[in-house]
Parts: sequence; structure tokens; C-alpha cells
Amino acid sequence: MSKKVVILSTSLRAHSNSAALADSFFQGAKDAGNDVTLISLRDKQIGFCRGCLTCQKTGSCVIRDDVPVLEAQVLAADVVVWATPIYYYEMSGQMKTLIDRLNPMYSKDYAFRDVYFLSTAAEDETNVPGRAMAGLTGWIDCFEKASLKGYVFCGGVNDAGDIAGNAKLLEAYEMGKNC
Repeated sequence: MSKKVVILSTSLRAHSNSAALADSFFQGAKDAGNDVTLISLRDKQIGFCRGCLTCQKTGSCVIRDDVPVLEAQVLAADVVVWATPIYYYEMSGQMKTLIDRLNPMYSKDYAFRDVYFLSTAAEDETNVPGRAMAGLTGWIDCFEKASLKGYVFCGGVNDAGDIAGNAKLLEAYEMGKNC
């Protein structure tokens, strides 16, 4: 049965390593017959959450930018995939900002059950993505029917293109095929 998969590529750098992982997941999910949408945040207007909590009363944010369209896509997806570079042992600022801005979703019905996490970093120690993953699982915990189904971490990459030929690309592809 085909799934609706939404991949959020949060790096603001063109041709980034985390985008390469997102592309591989995309291709695997597409090859498996899923309906896949890859969204780059690079050109999206995403304002910072003001903490006003109006969204908890009205179901929508007071800020007028690209987030409502992204929110609708995430709500309708069966599978949500987050791809981010790791900066200072944390997710990208754009990913955190979007997570904060998805606050109106908490009171809404959502389709997704499976969440995946793809990350890259210059350092390759296994603990590097820990804080970013903790931030994402904090978001997932707000959706009781959803859970983290898998992740790929590719460490030891710096410049665009470093990841080419890396086994982690195949891992992301296979994870996409099996999502």
C-alpha cells in the first residue's frame, strides 16, 4: 500500500550533505511506489514563533508566511522525514524554527505515524546527533500516535560533495524503500 511521505530538508545551503541524504531517502521511497514530496526550506519564509499561543485558541498562527502550507503537508503525510545538518551538536536553526511554528498542529488530527531523522555533521562520533535527536523526539512526543522509526547519521563530512559515494546514502535509500 502506497504511503504519503513528506521529507523536510532543512539545510539552507544548496547541495548540502543532509540534502543528499534526503534525496536518497526520496528516491528509495519513490522506487517503492510511495507518493513522495521533498520540501527544501531553503527558499521558504519561516518567521520565529512569538510565543503568543494564539494558535492554541484559534488553530492557526498569526504570522503570515510559508508555514501554513508546510503544516498542511505534514498533517496529511503518513510518514514525515526531517533532514538536517548538525551545527554545534544541534539541529539547524531553520528546523528548530519550523518545529516551533508547527505548534498549531497539536490540537489537530494528523495522519503521520512514522517519523525518520537524517543528519550530517563534520564530526563522526556516535554521540554527535544526540541533542538534535532529543529535540526531534520532544516534538514527536507531542503526537501520541507517532514514533521515531529510524535515523541515519553521516559524520565526518564537511564540504558539499563529501558525502558522494558514502554508504550512508545507500542506508537512507534503503530506509526510504522500507518506510
